[in-house]
Amino acid sequence: MAATNSAAAPAQAKSKKLIVIGAVVALLVVVAAAVLLFTANKSHDDPYGDGEESSAKAVSVVPTFLPLENMVVNLADQGGDRFAQIGITLELQDEATATLIKQYMPSIRNGVLMLVSQRTADELLLREGKEKLAADILREVTRPLGMGATAAPAEEEAERPRRRGGNVVRRVLFSSFIIQ
Repeated sequence: MAATNSAAAPAQAKSKKLIVIGAVVALLVVVAAAVLLFTANKSHDDPYGDGEESSAKAVSVVPTFLPLENMVVNLADQGGDRFAQIGITLELQDEATATLIKQYMPSIRNGVLMLVSQRTADELLLREGKEKLAADILREVTRPLGMGATAAPAEEEAERPRRRGGNVVRRVLFSSFIIQ
């Protein structure tokens, strides 16, 4: 009887191993099916549309970055001996917007220089001051495009291109910010 028990033990161990291996394989199949189902749903947002619209959406999401030349500006501190060197990069909607911005670059640079020269070093050293400056620069960049509030005469306003459907300038990014 001892011989039959010792022969049954390896058979039980083999069957337990087969059960564990079978369970692991079944679990892997379920996980793989879930991943395939999840990714298939993500790639087909619109079940009635063709794939071209979703690929066009993906292409339009990629921003265009337009770096501006570094600017050195005297600050509005007492004594007038403080200045800032600022590097700005604009995050734009697309390449066509970059071309349009380049056409208005002298006006944009002038507006940005005027904005920065009205600030003090104490304002610009704080994060809130930089964020407010970025928001003001965003407004100043979109002004020549006809998107910001301007005090320009009506005939000058009519010559500027109008963009509808959202802001084509997404963000103002500082690539360098030095105050001395």
